[in-house]
Amino acid sequence: LSGRSGSLQPISLYGVTFFSAHFLLFVRDMLIVFALCFPVIFLFGLLPQVNTFVMCLLEQIDMHVFGGTATTSPLSSLFSLTRSMLVSALLYGFCLGAINAPWGDAHVPVLFSVFCGLLLALSYHLSRQSSDPTILWSLVRSKIFPELENRSPEEPSVEIKDPLPEKLRNSVREILHSDLVMCPLMAVITFAISASTVFIALQPALSFVLYILAGVIGFLTHYLLPQLRKQLPWFCLAHPVLRSKEYSQFEVRDAAQLMWFEKLYAWLQCVEKYFIYPAVVLNSLTTEARTVGQNHKDLDIYSRALFISVAGMKLLRSSFCTPSQQYVTLCFTTLFFHFDYPHFSETFLIDYYFMSILFSKMWDLLYKLRFVLTYIAPWQITWGSAFHAFAQPFAVPHSAVLFIQAIFSAIFSTPLNPVLGSAVFVTSYTRPVKFWERDYNTKRVDHSNTRLATQLDRNPGADDNNLNSIFYEHLTRSLQHSLCGDLLLGRWGNYNTGDCFILASDYLNALVHIIEIGNGLVTFQLRGLEFRGTYCQQREVEAITEGVEEDEGCCCCEPGHLPHMLSFNAAFGQRWLAWEVAATKYVLEGYSISDNNAASMLQVFDLRKILITYYVKSIIYYVSRSSKLDEWLTNETVQDALRPCLGSNYVDNDPTFNLNIDEDYDHRASGITPSSFCLVYLDWIQYCNSRRQTPAACERDSPLVNLCFGLCILGRRALGTASHSMSASLEPFLYGLHALFKGDFRITSPRDEWVFADMDLLKRVVAPGVRMSLKLHQDHFTSPDEYEDPVVLYDAITANEEKMLISHEGDPVWRSAILANMPSLLALRHIMDDGSDEYKIIMLNKRFLSFRVIKVNRECVRGLWAGQQQELVFLRNRNPERGSIQNAKQALRNMINSSCDQPIGYPIYVSPLTTSYAGGHGQLRSVWGGPVSPHNIYTWLIRSWDRLQKGCGAGCNSGGNIEDSDCGGGSASISTNPAIHTTQSTPASSLPQPPITTVQPSIMGTDNPVGPTQSWPHHPQPLPLALISQSEGRIEAGLLSSLQRTSSIQGLLGQQLSSSQLSFSSSVAPPPLLVAERICPATHLESSGHRASQRSALHYESHFGKWSFSGRKGFSVPAAAEGEGGPIQTIRTQPAPPAPLQEANLTLDPLGVTQTLDPMMLAAGEPPTPKDESTELPLLDHLLR
Repeated sequence: LSGRSGSLQPISLYGVTFFSAHFLLFVRDMLIVFALCFPVIFLFGLLPQVNTFVMCLLEQIDMHVFGGTATTSPLSSLFSLTRSMLVSALLYGFCLGAINAPWGDAHVPVLFSVFCGLLLALSYHLSRQSSDPTILWSLVRSKIFPELENRSPEEPSVEIKDPLPEKLRNSVREILHSDLVMCPLMAVITFAISASTVFIALQPALSFVLYILAGVIGFLTHYLLPQLRKQLPWFCLAHPVLRSKEYSQFEVRDAAQLMWFEKLYAWLQCVEKYFIYPAVVLNSLTTEARTVGQNHKDLDIYSRALFISVAGMKLLRSSFCTPSQQYVTLCFTTLFFHFDYPHFSETFLIDYYFMSILFSKMWDLLYKLRFVLTYIAPWQITWGSAFHAFAQPFAVPHSAVLFIQAIFSAIFSTPLNPVLGSAVFVTSYTRPVKFWERDYNTKRVDHSNTRLATQLDRNPGADDNNLNSIFYEHLTRSLQHSLCGDLLLGRWGNYNTGDCFILASDYLNALVHIIEIGNGLVTFQLRGLEFRGTYCQQREVEAITEGVEEDEGCCCCEPGHLPHMLSFNAAFGQRWLAWEVAATKYVLEGYSISDNNAASMLQVFDLRKILITYYVKSIIYYVSRSSKLDEWLTNETVQDALRPCLGSNYVDNDPTFNLNIDEDYDHRASGITPSSFCLVYLDWIQYCNSRRQTPAACERDSPLVNLCFGLCILGRRALGTASHSMSASLEPFLYGLHALFKGDFRITSPRDEWVFADMDLLKRVVAPGVRMSLKLHQDHFTSPDEYEDPVVLYDAITANEEKMLISHEGDPVWRSAILANMPSLLALRHIMDDGSDEYKIIMLNKRFLSFRVIKVNRECVRGLWAGQQQELVFLRNRNPERGSIQNAKQALRNMINSSCDQPIGYPIYVSPLTTSYAGGHGQLRSVWGGPVSPHNIYTWLIRSWDRLQKGCGAGCNSGGNIEDSDCGGGSASISTNPAIHTTQSTPASSLPQPPITTVQPSIMGTDNPVGPTQSWPHHPQPLPLALISQSEGRIEAGLLSSLQRTSSIQGLLGQQLSSSQLSFSSSVAPPPLLVAERICPATHLESSGHRASQRSALHYESHFGKWSFSGRKGFSVPAAAEGEGGPIQTIRTQPAPPAPLQEANLTLDPLGVTQTLDPMMLAAGEPPTPKDESTELPLLDHLLR
């Protein structure tokens, strides 16, 4: 009906007529043919689910029409598209009004300048927001509905709170605060530039200058610099030209160093994103709007206004988010439509807009063709099955159909997947950038979410893969912190939406899928592969980790290669790979994992005896360190149960005890007696007791020794019970040790039931004792005789407690400690896999790890993933040795297929979609600076004002400088506002001050009898932050109480002056006099003019006269030339109000200086101190004698 109706106006674009009758009829016929092909399409699984199709459709519209980013869910795609449409509707009204306004030859309507300012500001804001609204909603909910955040009944109360959600909320909050300042600022600047008619007056020269500038900077930033930083630049050079500092290091021990070319790359991107491309887009918008405005009678201004709004927003958002490919699109548009085919050009804005869409499809087509040609190259194809060998020759005649399929799949963003892993390719159904439908928000299997009986019997989650998955989770957290900043510094080379990278190290092999790229944010997903992979995986890992620099082949001979160049065979082979090495020394914070076989460490009886000895000593240590020791020693139930142990003939001859492993075993009594126990461990008990704050009685028959004896017997008997065997073999011993290590204590003897009087005896003494003994046993191999000294052993246990977590891997504390970056961890792992039954001691140490970054062709990854879905889900091929997962080094087929979602693949960890923000990267902050937020602006102004005042005070002082002013040298700002520094409470104020080496000058030839002797440092020392900070001094309301209140800080001021200040200060008045007079009440000070002048200001002598400073807000002019004994006149800009003496309570501080107490503080209910008589005048008379 639409084709036959004449009301629909056709649109002609680049010579093609759209929405004509013939066009609509052609579309109808195509849909009919597509519907007839439904049975075949369904047969091969070429149609997606409804939610996948809707998500992909909305995502493609938002990305290509409005310049949005990739989405993470159907709700996210709907939210993102709705947000873009609302902004376009807002801009449309301004644009339509601006076009209708009159346009002169040298005049830009004000409404259009407003439109440009709003367009740039809103595009900048949208580019900095993630498409996922859940984090923003979480921030809003935490502020508006905080009670909803506290209600989480399903969360266990004992589990440590995950810091990641709050970190993400803080990042979003930081972005919003920054946009609150930057968006109005950008709007105002853009309005001013647009209203200046610069984009009209300088045409056409300005356009070509901007195009050339964008092309040159883009080529330098996104082609030349990344190529020079690659491992194999242009696949010709054998080494990178621009190398990081870590490149030549064998083992990385510190974080990556910031290099000059990384700073250059970051600044070039900043100039490109925020200056060049906005100028290019605004220039084209002005030209387009002017053309439409001057010919609005001939053109459809309504559709043109809508197009200008949408195109401007799309081009600006694309340049803000992904500028790496913009210079190619811009240069091609300029060359093609200005020089090659100018008669095809519509306007530059239309050309640039549609070329940006076309080039995104052309890049997809290029990657697809590279993948296909690399995969089916006959000299490197690997036949995984007989079908591959059969399908290879039949694929050659269908090359033309394959090329058409590649074009079709590029247009609709569908993967091109090999059928059953062979050389035959078919087009799959469309998928979003995220690709997989499943959202991974699952929890790790541990003791918090499994039944107790299940933990003790079957022990689920004890397999290697589940236990190792925590390391990939920690790697995800490390990437969340640094990935966005590292990408912006160019450490991964060029990147785009949908790119896939492989991080490879000694044992970690993870695929990182970049899904969303915004302006200052990156959303990614990490898929961790098995530590001990299959044979095929190991071959591919070797392929990406081995270097080709030493290859000397050329065809069939080996003539060698030029210095620092690749050989012919190596250069040729690198060009026929679907992957390339982006970096060889990428540094991330992680854990080094060392696993030692417990069987080899406990094979002989002597080693087991050492472990049992450390077990007993650890129990004694935890008994003596416990805060409940006094309660246990007075517990009647415990003491009654242990009273038989005090007998002289008591012996515990349980069959568990053995002469071979128990050092205190008495072979004459065939068991363990209190005497034999004290003979070995009494010294250790007494030493541990001596380290207590209040030592208990520790004689041979004391309750403490008896309690230690009972607990040590109980602990060893529990170990024997858990072993389920009294044989001397190693396997039962390891089984029992692992049972106790994970907390499975089974008290079966009636003689040990007294421990149930307080379960903390098991939880806080025996359980940590068995874990600490394993760590001490580990250390014994490095220094066998070191722990013979009780001091060393006690300090070692204390240090291990503070710096190391020793826990079972199934305990939720283990995961929380790793995610909290605990420096060291230790665990005993029981591995039951493929018939093997091993016990390993796992030791983790946090350090910086080095990874090889491998960039994989994203169409190769999507194609292989789609092929696995088709083969397993639709074709039902469940053969674990199927040919499609065999190794293919040129495409990394096994590693990519292993990373598929379960049960198609078998990754041991798949992270949820994680967003990394650039604001959390410290090195990028040092290059670009922090966010421009209201709080940061306020902080900067306050610091600048403080430094300006300090600089003015130091500049007027001939003997001082800014550094002395910062360290308190001048003392002007502190002397007049003492209460500011005494009342301020900051964390820095509690830090210990460094020791000050002092000398003691003689003052008036007498000693100071009041308080300690005044001392002076050789060099100026910085005051604590609480004394230096003066931000509270601006509060005028507290000035009266500040002048009424003083503290011992003024007694310390004399100790903070430098020796140079001492030399000229003594010529005016002795420093103690200044200190004493500053604390006098105002009524006494004003009675004497000389004293009042000295109280209100600090005086300095210079070559130009005498200067006086009254405080931080006032300063004095040079006085007239007077005699040495003449009075000094000062001008005070901040006079101190008088304070009556009867309203001030005076006390004596520890330095012997009187201190006033604010009567308001006493009236508030604080306990008053005894009131002393005023000692100020006697003190002054004494100092002046």
